[in-house]
Amino acid sequence: MPDYDDSPEQEFEGPSKSARKRQMTALQDLGESLTTLSEKQLAKVPIEDPRLLEAIREARRIRSNSARKRQLQYVGKLMRSVDPEPIQAALDAMRQVHHRQTESFHELEQLREAVLVAGPAGADLVLRRWPRADRQQLRQLILQHQRELKADKPPTASRKLFRYLRQLLESDPGHS
Repeated sequence: MPDYDDSPEQEFEGPSKSARKRQMTALQDLGESLTTLSEKQLAKVPIEDPRLLEAIREARRIRSNSARKRQLQYVGKLMRSVDPEPIQAALDAMRQVHHRQTESFHELEQLREAVLVAGPAGADLVLRRWPRADRQQLRQLILQHQRELKADKPPTASRKLFRYLRQLLESDPGHS
């Protein structure tokens, strides 16, 4: 009969093998997400270990699937020796900025569509949001868009209107 001793001296301390494997996989995934960043974005991430930086850059260059997989495992191994929290925080901040930019882009697209659908009265939609906007320029772009639609021409005025709306948004002091 096996000897089971439930005394405190024999209790297991530390994470299970499965938990350690999940942790290592999470670190490898974090390292893999670093390989998708541009050099400019990577420079914003607080990575102290030069070996890790070089391994990430090397993983970007590798095209062979099996070699890339081995390189990513190496990146994961190097990730075990660094604190992943500041790296994760930097990635989360980048994603948040990207999300806000995308959201802002979609809002501008919707505003542009509403302005163009409303016709010349659509200038008021923009002026409510940005009172200092140029009413004359807005009306010209809207009328130009209508002429382009009738003549079956490319939507040049629509694109110009979007650029103008983006300029208004970026010059808005409340915009970050």
